[in-house]
Amino acid sequence: MTLPRSASPLGNRLPSAEDRQIANQLRQILAAHKAGEAHLQVFDPATKRPVEFTLTPALSDLFLELLRYIGSGDAVTLLPIHEMLTTQQAADLLNVSRPYLIKLIEKGDIAHSMVGRHRRLMAEDLFAFKSARDKARTEALNDLISDSKDLH
Repeated sequence: MTLPRSASPLGNRLPSAEDRQIANQLRQILAAHKAGEAHLQVFDPATKRPVEFTLTPALSDLFLELLRYIGSGDAVTLLPIHEMLTTQQAADLLNVSRPYLIKLIEKGDIAHSMVGRHRRLMAEDLFAFKSARDKARTEALNDLISDSKDLH
């Protein structure tokens, strides 16, 4: 996949064994506080004192997911929601071909803007489309399951 300019891969490398071990330890600690807010203390070298942070449940969930990927040895890329993507980057994120993505854009299924003669898609619009597509797929699958139960 071609990364957007502002995307941040983990140093262009896979996590080391030490990275994975630390990520798994942190994930276990955070998972123990899954029911509510997690409180973290981080040593601040500038003040030579610990600083306490409170992670909201949403931030804790996001951090847990990130740590799960790193802990399993997967590379991670962060993508800002307001990032403008090329059609190839967008197609890669949706796991579709670029020509198919162009058809979706031309049908008006995904918002885009023109930069010169090039189409650009906002990551937020792409994720909204993906979410709606996934929801429609889930509903269709549930309908099929319901119909198959009626047959038996």
